[in-house]
Amino acid sequence: MNLKSLLWSVLVSILAVVSAQYEPVDYMKREHSLVKPYGSGMNVPYWDYMGHTMITNNYVRLTPDAQSKSGSLWNQVPCMTKNWEMQVSFKVHGHGKDLFGDGMAVWYAQDRMIPGPVFGSKDYFSGLVLILDTYSNHNGPHNHQHPYLSAMVNNGSLHYDHDRDGTHTQLAGCETKFRNVEYETIITVRYQDDVLTVLTDLENKREWKECFSVKGILLPTGYYFGVSATTGDLSDNHDIISLRFYELDLVTDPQVSLERRKIVPQALTFEPPRERSEDKKSSGMSNVKIFFLILFGMIVAVAAAIGGIMFYQKHKENSKKRFY
Repeated sequence: MNLKSLLWSVLVSILAVVSAQYEPVDYMKREHSLVKPYGSGMNVPYWDYMGHTMITNNYVRLTPDAQSKSGSLWNQVPCMTKNWEMQVSFKVHGHGKDLFGDGMAVWYAQDRMIPGPVFGSKDYFSGLVLILDTYSNHNGPHNHQHPYLSAMVNNGSLHYDHDRDGTHTQLAGCETKFRNVEYETIITVRYQDDVLTVLTDLENKREWKECFSVKGILLPTGYYFGVSATTGDLSDNHDIISLRFYELDLVTDPQVSLERRKIVPQALTFEPPRERSEDKKSSGMSNVKIFFLILFGMIVAVAAAIGGIMFYQKHKENSKKRFY
């Protein structure tokens, strides 16, 4: 082999390693996956759905582009794999140009098929949720734009605060411009060796871009995968194209799976819920109260000035009378 051929072989090997770093190393497991064709009639093997979810030949629509709708799709089989990867192919689209919402969520949770306020599923959950928040007219100042992708780990004691977009309790996040594109968009949720990594393919280039990676995430086995979505005064179509689950463990140890069922979900590097500076109660008064207080002060000052002038004039008149 000449030098040119050797260099080419080395280059190809390096490119193969780089391109494979975000590819699943094992096989797709059918019992945790959703691919076309979805099933016969209204039955979807291994999956249950509820709310306004609608099954079609080409997608599973969690919500239509209409107000006050919610829907969810949940796997029937608990995941007993320690290390795994879930690829979610989806489309979010609607008629709204500037205002739209609310968004969707990808779940790995203990409880399934329970409707609630967190994008169609329950609050105070136990497990992991990936939030794809599209509601752009949010409350409170933030340093990111919408749509926004973030993660939250919960042991059942934390509240997801919609008014602050969950920023009190999120692990990490990134801006994700997935709405109203012509093609399907993909996010990959990888959990391996207690590291949570989220990747995106938002430009239909089949190239993964890392959104975030967080170490020290403890998740038990035996939880369920699900997706949910909701609309409010604003709306969108939230469509799931496919869910592809990959087992990353080369050798599965049943004993390890059973022991990890006892783990309480937690993030070792997670800061406790905190009060944001703009949420702190101020000892001052509102602007309206301050305005009326200033107005009252001005009236009192004017009245005092008039009273002082009248007193001075009266005193001056009395002084003149004493001279006559």
